[in-house]
Amino acid sequence: MAHALSANAIPAAAISGERLAPRSRVLTIAGIVLLVAGFAMVRTDPGFAAKAWLQAWLFAVSLSLGALFFVIIQHLTRAGWSVVVRRVAECIAANLLWLWLGFLPIAWLWFDGRLDTLFPWANLDHLREVAPEEAALVGKKVAFLNPGFFMIRAASYLLVWALLARFFLSNSVAQDSDRSVARSEKMGKWAGPAAILFGLTTTFASFDWIMSLNPAWFSTMFGVYFFAACCAGGFSAIALMSLRAQSRGLLKDVVTPEHYQDLGKMLFGFGIVFWAYIAFSQYMLIWYGNVPEETTWFMARQIGQWRIVSAALLFGHFVIPFLFLISRWTKRWRGTLTFGVAWMLVFHWVDLAYLIQPVIPHDIGKYDTYDALLAAYANEAAPVLNPGLIALSAGMLFLLVGRTLARLVRTGLLCKGDPRLAESLRFENF
Repeated sequence: MAHALSANAIPAAAISGERLAPRSRVLTIAGIVLLVAGFAMVRTDPGFAAKAWLQAWLFAVSLSLGALFFVIIQHLTRAGWSVVVRRVAECIAANLLWLWLGFLPIAWLWFDGRLDTLFPWANLDHLREVAPEEAALVGKKVAFLNPGFFMIRAASYLLVWALLARFFLSNSVAQDSDRSVARSEKMGKWAGPAAILFGLTTTFASFDWIMSLNPAWFSTMFGVYFFAACCAGGFSAIALMSLRAQSRGLLKDVVTPEHYQDLGKMLFGFGIVFWAYIAFSQYMLIWYGNVPEETTWFMARQIGQWRIVSAALLFGHFVIPFLFLISRWTKRWRGTLTFGVAWMLVFHWVDLAYLIQPVIPHDIGKYDTYDALLAAYANEAAPVLNPGLIALSAGMLFLLVGRTLARLVRTGLLCKGDPRLAESLRFENF
């Protein structure tokens, strides 16, 4: 059925973000309180506190990166269907303008000479004492894995992301006033280079901030895995915030089941199927190759409580959402789509815990059989349900949502100056 509204008939109240202002302030304050409470709960264990902060921060960063990729790909393909949901994505991505602040605790560890609290490669002498074989491998990577170069790379990633987010949002908001078609052409022209920069920076950021937590391990597929994880989180966040806006009477008759179906298809394709394909390919190739330096990363995730987390991730991030969202109707009905994207956000967070939290025991290579390894580490803890970790992650999420709503208050919820708006309002799936 064709859309009833024309671009000129959209009520101003349906696209104004003014009524979101009180909720923005509440969520921002709640986020700060949760961050303080979470830090108080984990500060007695510096190693876990550093990893908990990294996971909570990367949870927010990955949602923003997923939204930034969504914006880039819409301009790259000159897509018309997505115009009515693109402002929400732009404002989620715009959190990259302040999320660099979350890297400051890691920068402080570097400044204070304690970066090895998080990254073992930062203190090679200590690593030689506790794991000489691992240190020998890591020593060959010292040209790349050294604190100074690490910090320069981090600054470049954060700067590129902030500039990209600002470029697309500022041009989109300016277009609301001047209605210039040239702005759409400009954003489309720069979307290609932006996609290349996005791919390079997210890949190397995942190497630096996640893969180097276990510096002897390596995988050339890890950057693609992290990209798929960002899509899972970012696309879910876009859909959920659009759904919540409509539940408060905003974007009424602007975003329709047709748009939600396509958002669901993008989540299904990138965040579920592609994620599972990359995850399986990485696991299968490494496990089949049976190179100790590579397999230990997966072995650490198959011992103790991490076995449960790994199984939960398989079913929760792939099998269940695959079956749930494969139907067009679950993607079109607001209730089922809300449940599906909220579920994916939870398991995206679990995925980050799976990537960041496990510790590879230094003596893992001494066991002759897999059963002996399992027996030795049968009680290995998985701090997925640690209250401090949950509080930190919830705090970062609340801050992200609160700042997104604050920006929507200033910009409005719709790219009303985009020349493809009428096409988006008429959009139908076939």
